[in-house]
Amino acid sequence: MAESSFDIVSEIDQQEVKNAVAQALKEIQTRYDLKDSKSDIAIGDKELTLTSVDEYKLRAVRDILESKLMKRGISIKALTYKDPESALGGTVRQKVAMQSGIPIEKAREIVKLIKNSKLKAQAAIQGEQLRVSGKNRDDLQAIMTMLRGAKLDIDMQFT
Repeated sequence: MAESSFDIVSEIDQQEVKNAVAQALKEIQTRYDLKDSKSDIAIGDKELTLTSVDEYKLRAVRDILESKLMKRGISIKALTYKDPESALGGTVRQKVAMQSGIPIEKAREIVKLIKNSKLKAQAAIQGEQLRVSGKNRDDLQAIMTMLRGAKLDIDMQFT
């Protein structure tokens, strides 16, 4: 019987993020409560920067962005919000890191979960992804189901 395997990865489609940010900016410019609030969303390499006049309006910008990302199929678990900080001109800024790859601590936690499941499969950490292999496809599907149900607080895709 042939060996089957799948990879656990964590990637964000950057084009979908750009589209979601464009939609969010369009909504921010037309919303009555956010007009003239100097609210903005800037896209960096692996992070977003939210800017607004005060923390209340910053929270509104964040909610708009999250709704647009969810509509485009991007998990909110893939975002890590840093604390808001004061910026120039009396504005407030918040950096949002976008997850790329599985952190090593989470990878070890996933391997431990797979080993504790007593299913016949092996997990190997390969850089920022994991490879799970086994002889029985049903075991591999059971592992996928178990990992989807686990509270890992990271965005995962199975390839």
